[in-house]
Amino acid sequence: MGVTYKYFGAPDGETAARVPISMRPEELGGDELGMNGMFTKIKPETMAAMVLTGIEGVPLNKVPPLELVVLHPDYAVVKLPMTVVDPLRGIGEEAVGAAAFIWSTVPDRGGPRDAFNVYQLLHEWQDFSHRLHEAGHQPYCLVWP
Repeated sequence: MGVTYKYFGAPDGETAARVPISMRPEELGGDELGMNGMFTKIKPETMAAMVLTGIEGVPLNKVPPLELVVLHPDYAVVKLPMTVVDPLRGIGEEAVGAAAFIWSTVPDRGGPRDAFNVYQLLHEWQDFSHRLHEAGHQPYCLVWP
């Protein structure tokens, strides 16, 4: 089945850390963690690299590390830098398309390779970045097997 990643917004690490041990995708609903989140099979490191490499032109080896908030035997919560969502708020269609093309041509990296799939994913991420900004939240990712 693989690992599932649930991206969500929270005002701070303390709030983000309050993730029930039994939480599964089908259980995430109207709470602060599940409300405007986003599910994907794409690792947070890859999402960070897609935005920073494709939009900001940051070399792959200069993408900043994620901050571990909680490490539990059943799950982990990591915080993504705001630089992974902020650049998406101010760009238009052409820039998203260009970023998708750039990411699809970057050698030696994980994640989706097809430019159209990357384009769709970046659009979802762009919507997510707007929701985070409106709520005044920071991006986090819940990871569980």
